[in-house]
Amino acid sequence: MRGRITAELARARSRTSLLTEVVDDADLMRQHSPLMSPLVWDLAHVGNQEELWLVRDVGGREPVRCDIDELYDAFKQPRRDRPTLPLLRPAEARAYLGTVRDKVHDLLDAVTFGDRPLVADGFAFGMIVQHEQQHDETMLATHQLRSGPAVLHAPPPPEPPAPVGGEVLVPARPFTMGTDTDPWALDNERPAHRVDLPAYVIDATPVTNGQYEAFIADGGYTDPRWWSPAGWAHRLREELSAPMHWRRDGDGWSYRRFGRWERVRADEPVVHVCWHEAQAYASWAGKRLPTEAEWEKAARWDPATGRSRRYPWGDGDPTDAHANLGQRHLRPAPVGAYPAGVSPLGVHQLIGDVWEWTSTTFRGHPGFTAFPYREYSEVFFGDDHRVLRGGSFGTDRSACRGTFRNWDYPIRRQIFSGFRCARDARPDESHR
Repeated sequence: MRGRITAELARARSRTSLLTEVVDDADLMRQHSPLMSPLVWDLAHVGNQEELWLVRDVGGREPVRCDIDELYDAFKQPRRDRPTLPLLRPAEARAYLGTVRDKVHDLLDAVTFGDRPLVADGFAFGMIVQHEQQHDETMLATHQLRSGPAVLHAPPPPEPPAPVGGEVLVPARPFTMGTDTDPWALDNERPAHRVDLPAYVIDATPVTNGQYEAFIADGGYTDPRWWSPAGWAHRLREELSAPMHWRRDGDGWSYRRFGRWERVRADEPVVHVCWHEAQAYASWAGKRLPTEAEWEKAARWDPATGRSRRYPWGDGDPTDAHANLGQRHLRPAPVGAYPAGVSPLGVHQLIGDVWEWTSTTFRGHPGFTAFPYREYSEVFFGDDHRVLRGGSFGTDRSACRGTFRNWDYPIRRQIFSGFRCARDARPDESHR
């Protein structure tokens, strides 16, 4: 356990360092979008959370910098206001993170992993690993929004061995949603509970750029029939006409990705669309967005055994062959690129590549209990946020499971968000 925790903490910190060392101090202090924090705020924030939970709570040690707690409280400091705060300068922030990490390594040698729920199975350490990796993905999204030359580099994802497409029937049988057993699962993933769904059909892959281009070409952004009233009002207000970062390029489209313009690839999952755009496309296609339960059943349910797996391919952690995760490729992979990650029913790329919007508003599972603090999940419950599932190419494996839940406002598209469609099964299909 100690070895795993040490390795995961180091892996997260290595990524944080990469994202904050490829730009100069002025870039770190700058706010690249009012939707995002300056990168230096995220940098110090991950250290502050590590200090609060591990050094002070788990370790019972004296504070390192209690004077900065309020500066790095995400609830007290809206993102748009963070550049005006007296933030730690980059060198000071890095020194602070180093001091905190040294204290964590020291207390890790002495902690007992069974004396209270917060540290059972290393939970508090896993929570901090996931928190840092989540902010690393946020910082990656900030990099996508920054202007200037490219500073991040990665090899392309693998090519698909064969074309993949179409739909998959998910039969009407109950399944177990959520988890009681994953030791680092967060509170909104718990508890496990039975869900009985009617038969439905879900896309075998996320919606691709080529499919989405057909929606645009057919006047999808100019026809209010496909949009909800709120979505149409948002489309008009923001003058949406294509996914974020797209521009016309001759008879096609180009996409600006981390400082580089390139032609849109037809078989790549569409990314940077908001929930309203996803819902409009689904309506245009004669389908709908899947519910969160439909998404999870497609991702986890094994019809041969009736049990829910941890991932589509089984219970083992993701490898490079299973899914596009961890900023390895800086882009979604073409559909069909990960045949080893396919679900038992034949659904592809449910983990990694793009976060997938669902139709479900964010609430707790039946029997939900906030742990270890309400502000992680519970304060966001209600009708304002829609659930996203599956992770993206920027999500780390430590913060992505078949039960992992993300959420955001339906207008957000700076995140690495895409979607797939679903529909009710027809009578002739539901009895197969």
